[in-house]
Amino acid sequence: QVQLVESGGGLVQPGGSLRLSCAASGSIFSILTMGWYRQAPGKQRELVATITSGSSTNYADSVKGRFTISRDNAKNTMYLQMNSLKPEDTAVYYCKAIPFIGSWGQGIQATVSS
Repeated sequence: QVQLVESGGGLVQPGGSLRLSCAASGSIFSILTMGWYRQAPGKQRELVATITSGSSTNYADSVKGRFTISRDNAKNTMYLQMNSLKPEDTAVYYCKAIPFIGSWGQGIQATVSS
């Protein structure tokens, strides 16, 4: 399988932006559908966005038009650009190799607050 490590995140005010990165190890990264999930305090983990090996994307309605998922297969890296952030976007964000049970990154905190 693959090992996944998130970076980026942090504290930003409402309306601001953050860019998350997910670095993957493993030679099969380029053929995997990947995704970003998030878990807000007191809520279940939810799917935010997915991207296929051919860079076809899908987004949750709550982030559509504000977030952009992308990947660079040559660098074994996936990204989540988050713009126009709202307090309700505050969550731990997780990188995921969609086909593999247990293939999660460690999670990274994004906090949107004034």
